[in-house]
Parts: sequence; structure tokens; C-alpha cells
Amino acid sequence: MKNDNQTMDRQIPVSEQRKRKMKRAAIAVAITVAVLGAGAWLGSQMIPTLERKSLIISEVDRGTIDVSVSATGRIVPAFEEIIVSPISSQILEIYAHSGDSVDVGTPLLRLDLQSAETDYSKALDEREIRRQQTAQLKANVETQLSDRRMQIEVEEMKLVQLEAQLRNELYLDSLGSGTRDRVRQAETTLRTAQLQLQQLKQQYQNEQRVKQADLRMQQLQNNIFEKGLDEKRRTLDDAKIRSPRRATLTYINSEVGSTIGAGQKIAVVSDLTHFKAECEISDTHSDRVRVGGAVILRIGKERLSGTINTVTPLSQSGAITFTVVPDDMSHPRLRSGLKTEVFVITSIKDDVLRIRNGSFYSGPGDYTLFVINGDFLLPRQVRLGECNYDYIEVISGLEPGEQVVVSDMTKYKGKEKLKVN
Repeated sequence: MKNDNQTMDRQIPVSEQRKRKMKRAAIAVAITVAVLGAGAWLGSQMIPTLERKSLIISEVDRGTIDVSVSATGRIVPAFEEIIVSPISSQILEIYAHSGDSVDVGTPLLRLDLQSAETDYSKALDEREIRRQQTAQLKANVETQLSDRRMQIEVEEMKLVQLEAQLRNELYLDSLGSGTRDRVRQAETTLRTAQLQLQQLKQQYQNEQRVKQADLRMQQLQNNIFEKGLDEKRRTLDDAKIRSPRRATLTYINSEVGSTIGAGQKIAVVSDLTHFKAECEISDTHSDRVRVGGAVILRIGKERLSGTINTVTPLSQSGAITFTVVPDDMSHPRLRSGLKTEVFVITSIKDDVLRIRNGSFYSGPGDYTLFVINGDFLLPRQVRLGECNYDYIEVISGLEPGEQVVVSDMTKYKGKEKLKVN
């Protein structure tokens, strides 16, 4: 009995203890590996299941694609007029407010026009002075030219008398009653008179041209002054701020007593029954945007056709701007300030394979799409071409009649199979 207890109390060697610990650790590791392997195997056997109603599915078919490039747009009034102050003044009264419907000639606000009216009144007085000066100049010119004509008539009468004297001297000389010296004196006197008359006529013509030039200069100055006066009158009329058309007042400076400068915006009237779109597109597509080009505006589910009306060729921040006039400018879906998708149609392709456009599409190239095969979705490499607002061109990888998922499937990238209910 004593020997048995001694055997039981004997200490186990350290090497044996180490062997037992290593054996237990190996068993634990083996169990862990087995559990993880089983979990991985079970995970690989679990296939994600998707609800068919949560997917956007398109059937591959053949048809026409109006190839387009996308842009962004904003709906604005087709006709909008900014009213600016024609003079530096002060706002005295407000007659209308933003949102009011106004007609042609409806008063909008009143400016302080005292200074402008005073200037205009002075200009009217100056015009009268100029008219009097012109009348006086005409009278002086007529008097001077009349005096010159009178001198010419007197000299002509003298010339007739001298011609008669010369004839008499020649007659007397032929009878022997006169002398040759008297004849030569009469001829000299006549020749002198003829030269004097010729000189007077030349002076008259010169004075006539000079006076006519003076009158034309005066008239030109008067015309310039009249144009300036007309401009003052128009400015004064424009300063009586009225609506230029039947429209809606969308903005007005309603700060009574505030000072405004010439050219400063004080009101905006807009036609809110007709609209257009102000659009912006990347300048990489600038060669595809042309005046007269066809465009589709998409507002929600509504599609409106339109035409490019103007194009701004200057690129700013990598984009160019253009305006689109809808075929129906008064369509009920059009609202000022509303954002819209814009599709500029660049060409038309007939009889091509196509699928519905989806959010996954970012341009021509290769894509991995899930194709329906019974109750499963199988990934397939597909090459896609150009698109429009509804369809994408299929170049290869799909056949007519097949059904393909066109919703975003990024989170299932790398899956070899998906199940669909």
C-alpha cells in the first residue's frame, strides 16, 4: 500500500508535460481549422437572392437609336426684359410689386426727375436760340448776296453804256469827226469795265459757296443738337418707369429713397407663359452643338422636343452654354427655374441591338452585366456603344430576346451567380 502511494505521488517529467500540452494545442488548432473550413464551404454554397421587382430588367431588341450627348439645363422665361435706370436718381414711389401682372405702359415706380427735367427745359431754350441764330445767318447771307448781285447789275449797265460810247467813237472816226486816240480810250475803258464785271461775278460765286457752307455747317450743328435733345427727351420718358410689355413683374427695387446710378437694374418683367432652356455641356462636345440641332428635354418622365437656338462658342470652366427653344414653349410642365436633363441628338442609328439606358452606363466600352438564366443571374462581358436618353447600343455579348439587368449592380461585382425570385 505504501509503495502504491509513493508511485502516485511521483512527479511527472517536464518533457512529458510538454508533449501533452502540444498535443492539446494541435487538437484545438485542428478543430478551429475544421470549423473555419466548414464555414467557408457553407458560405460558398450560399447564393445571394434578389427580388425581381427590385431590379430594372431590359429585354434586348432591335430598333433605332437617336444618338445623343447629355447636358444640363434650367428652364427660364423665353422673353425677359431687364429695366435699367437711364439716369442717376432717387426712387420716390413704388407702384407695383414682384409677382404682379402688368400691361404695356403700367407705371412701376417713380424716380426723382427734377434735375433731368431742368436740363431738358434748358435744352429747349437753347434750341430756340439756335433757331434764331440760324434765321439771322440766313438773312445776313441773303442781304450780302443781294448787295453783290445789285453791284453786278450796275456794272452790267455801265458796260452797256461803255459799249455804246465805243460804237459812237468808231462811227465818228469813220466820218473823220473823231480821233484814233478817243477810240483807243473808249476801248480801254470798256475792257476795264468788262474785267471789273468779271471780277464781281467771281466774287459773288465765291461768297455764295462760302455762305452756303456756313449755312450747311450751322444746319449740321443744329441737327446734332436736335439729336441730343431727342435723346434727352427719350431719357426723360424712359425715366418714367413703365412696363414695356404685358408680362409678370419678377423683380423690382422697392427701396424708396435709395439712390440708383445710370444703367443700374431696377426691375425685371418676364413672360411666364412661354419658356426656353439655358443649357451647359462639356466643351469636349462643342463640335456636336449646332444652332438648329434637335434636342430632347427630360423633365421627370416627360420628354419635350426642342431646337438649339443660340450657342456661346466661348468655353468657361470647361463648358459651353447654349439655349434651347421647346417646340411647345407653353407646355404645362415648364416652370421658371426648373432643372432639366438635356440630350443633344447627334446622329441616328437604325436596326441596332439595344437595351434600356441605366445608371450603370458611363460611356462606350466593356461592361459586366447580369443576364437572366432561369432563376439565376449570370455575369457576362458585354461591349456597349453609344446611347440616347432611352437606349444603349449593344455591340457584342448579348442576343435579341435575352433579358439583362440594367440597374446598378456594383455591390455584386465578382459574384459568379445570383438567385432571383
